[in-house]
Amino acid sequence: MLKWGKEYLSLNRQCLIALRYIAYMRKVDYFDDFNSSIHGIEAHHVENAPTFPAIAAELFEILEHQPVIAHTHFDRTAISQTCRKNGIISPRLQWLDSARVARRAWPQFAVKGYGLANICRHIGYTFQHHDALEDAKAAGQVMLAAIRETQVSLDDWFRRVSQPLSQEKSGPVIRAGNPDGDLYGEVLVFTGALEIPRRDAAEMASKVGCTVASGVTKKTTLLVVGDQDVTRLADHNKSTNHRKAEQLMASGSEIRILRESDFKQIVDILGTGSGWVGETGSRSVSGTPSIRQRAPTMGSLFARPEATQWAAMDL
Repeated sequence: MLKWGKEYLSLNRQCLIALRYIAYMRKVDYFDDFNSSIHGIEAHHVENAPTFPAIAAELFEILEHQPVIAHTHFDRTAISQTCRKNGIISPRLQWLDSARVARRAWPQFAVKGYGLANICRHIGYTFQHHDALEDAKAAGQVMLAAIRETQVSLDDWFRRVSQPLSQEKSGPVIRAGNPDGDLYGEVLVFTGALEIPRRDAAEMASKVGCTVASGVTKKTTLLVVGDQDVTRLADHNKSTNHRKAEQLMASGSEIRILRESDFKQIVDILGTGSGWVGETGSRSVSGTPSIRQRAPTMGSLFARPEATQWAAMDL
């Protein structure tokens, strides 16, 4: 991350107070021309700036114990990955995804069109897209507009984003497993408040082979629990499915309980596709290469990380 911008929002009755913080941080590896073409930051802009580890403690002191608004999961993933790269323990922050809020506040954007730029056009807010501070302010404005539009409070939005897009009652989310998936044969149940919509999670599980069921039975092999529910130690705070799974495990059933974050990491590993490729012939700079599968001896590693998809959605 080259430039940091965040709106720190806290609600005091009807007043939403924004505290702005921005800092340049020095990259320690390389600058990608494509990234620089989006945000306009190049090496000379951060030549004398501190690195992420140097400001992490100050940044997290500001972020902890208050809501942190970000549009899509991109910022959340960037912080987590940067912490991991620098050997820093990533703090537990109160994240609220304004894209998920927008999808529920304005039904016309439930399926598509919920990128930050498009939502801001809808609410009449003008900003400089892909500037860190400007994007942060825009995410805050989306949140304020959604609260005005729906009369749903900030605290209630934390619960609302874990519910289906439509408030109309819907049936249980069940899916058949993909026979070609690596986890074909597993029977998976979701329980607790998930960070992603339940139907999206079910689609992810189905693609890697899991049969998604609505409730825990003796056939269940995997139970995925929302991260915030895992921290609840008292039995009476656990969901019915969670308690039933533990009872079956105690009687000998081979059920594994995973956190949602672990489940997403497994799906990312199994479902993104990666490998080694090499060109089969020479070409000019503007030519289109012909490629074939290669053994991992020489070539270039390719991948399709989730962060790329989230970034593309917001362009």
